[in-house]
Amino acid sequence: MQAGDVVLAKRAGFYREARPALALAPHLLCRWVQVIPQGPALPVAVVPDGCVDLLWVGDRLIVAGPDLTAAHPVLPPGDPVVAVRFRPGAAMRWLGLPMSEITGRQLDLSAFGRPWARGLADRIGEARTMAERMARLEAGLAGAAPEIGPPAPEMALAFRWLGRGAEEAGLAALRGRLGISERSLRRRCHEAFGYGPKSLDRILRFQHFLRLAGAGEETALSALAAAAGYADQAHLTREARRLSGLTPAVILGQLGSRDRAAA
Repeated sequence: MQAGDVVLAKRAGFYREARPALALAPHLLCRWVQVIPQGPALPVAVVPDGCVDLLWVGDRLIVAGPDLTAAHPVLPPGDPVVAVRFRPGAAMRWLGLPMSEITGRQLDLSAFGRPWARGLADRIGEARTMAERMARLEAGLAGAAPEIGPPAPEMALAFRWLGRGAEEAGLAALRGRLGISERSLRRRCHEAFGYGPKSLDRILRFQHFLRLAGAGEETALSALAAAAGYADQAHLTREARRLSGLTPAVILGQLGSRDRAAA
């Protein structure tokens, strides 16, 4: 499989995000749906974002753990995927274990043995439409939400802070802001996000690049690299390959910026 044959997951078929139900806003970033057109399965790349998703795929309710490199799931053509994305650090409380235990893994929700999950897959499976599946998924989560605490505010702060860059000075300032040691910060990041602060920083920097590339405000890869916080264009290229398996030029092309890919 060539890099150019792989499609960023959010660019494959029909993909839409929306705000979650109000009762779930403290726990979820968004809800989303995706439909792959009928025909041969598309090779897709799900790029790491520091988050955990709960997806209805086929006839299974699956937890997609945090990734360190791109995942390449098989999305069934014609069958809608219905999903929610947990806020950074929220999934640990819903699933009852550190996210480092499910990094890079996809598991049936039933494997976690959570009381709130009992019967949820059966109820979703009985739905006839995509909208009804989403409504049943959100209703099941909303019923449990009052018993589950929102993500720790200090971890939400760490996620925002590390998105600015994790140079040593930045990490030291973050530790001072939180009043914890380097070891404690590393442990808590592994619990909440699945990996340490430096890995999270790399992932969030790449997500920043993807947002800039999609916005269409920059005109060259060198400018995009600088705006996203990379040392230079070569640094961006190395990180893009490591995290997505794609080159920045291919990514620009898929985000509707083919005319800028050669800049």
